[in-house]
Amino acid sequence: MKIIGIDVCPLTGATVDGGWPQGHEPQEDLHTLVVVHTDQDICGYGSCFTSGQLVAGAVQLLWPLLKGQSAVEPERVSEVLHQSTFWQGRGGSVTHAISGIDIALWDIMGKACGQPVSRLLGGNYRDRIKPYGSILFDEPDALAVTLNSVVERGFRAIKMGWRPFGRRDRAFDELLVRTARKTVGDDVELMVDAGGSEQFWPHGTNWARNTARMLADYGIVWFEEALPPDDIDGFVELSRVSPIPISGGEVLTRRQAFQPWLERHAVDIIQPDVTKCGGLSEFRRIAQIAADHNVAVVPHGWNTAIGLAADLQISAFLPNASHVEYLTPCAYIDQLTTEPFQLDAEGSLKIPTTPGLGVQIDPQRLQHFCPEPIEFR
Repeated sequence: MKIIGIDVCPLTGATVDGGWPQGHEPQEDLHTLVVVHTDQDICGYGSCFTSGQLVAGAVQLLWPLLKGQSAVEPERVSEVLHQSTFWQGRGGSVTHAISGIDIALWDIMGKACGQPVSRLLGGNYRDRIKPYGSILFDEPDALAVTLNSVVERGFRAIKMGWRPFGRRDRAFDELLVRTARKTVGDDVELMVDAGGSEQFWPHGTNWARNTARMLADYGIVWFEEALPPDDIDGFVELSRVSPIPISGGEVLTRRQAFQPWLERHAVDIIQPDVTKCGGLSEFRRIAQIAADHNVAVVPHGWNTAIGLAADLQISAFLPNASHVEYLTPCAYIDQLTTEPFQLDAEGSLKIPTTPGLGVQIDPQRLQHFCPEPIEFR
């Protein structure tokens, strides 16, 4: 089975606010699906957390290496792409595009083998996982309204992130967290994402340590991105003294970038993003290194339906998986598939066991969000 084409599908019209200071429009181009076509009428879907033009530029670079390659050897093909683009890749949009292609190739191999991707990756440790509803912080009253709506949708875990947390003063940060705990009660898990990867993050290790102590008083499950993503020494010190688990890693790409963070135990929870880090092939390698160093793994996913589907397959084969991120509400998750994701009465998601990623994209719905895909043949 050979690769004969790729469609790059930028998603626009329903883009969720990412919390960036430059503002947000629904037409903003942040998520891209890739569709890999084969000569045997099987196609696979992948997802990149990168704008369509950047993905298209990367695929233009990669297409001569991909055309005619086997469509059922995802790890080998992806490694060829990584190794062959050392002068323009090694991270950034090229690695993000390889991530989407790799996910699509695993989807194809699963469909060709009649097996879910999780089984091909190594096996299934579980058949369901707890999603956490991923939202942005807001002013206290508005935050309470959003939290109530997420609980009403059935979530039993919620992560709050980014502005205005960490941008005013300690009293206001505690007010936000206190408001959240009072709103959802003690039975809903809460996580806090400071958003330290945002430009010009103003805080260092002392702020993060003191904030972690405050978060511990409210039963916060983990403290994410408390420092800039290049401050590995700061993370090492913070993880050593924090009373709650420290997490991070969403901006890292390729296993080589993750290795020092895991070897030095810079975080308690590593959070690779499968749509950015190199795809399922690279995620599996990162997860193996993490396991060897006793670091927990939780997939990062500010995502699409395909990204979430990949994270669910990941969560099945990780021995100690606990959560999966679920951006909510998000039309690119809730309105792209023929069958919607459904939380059960306990707030868990069933992990699909049908071949490939286990979800079907509705062509008409995809066309609604991407009227003109960019084709490579």
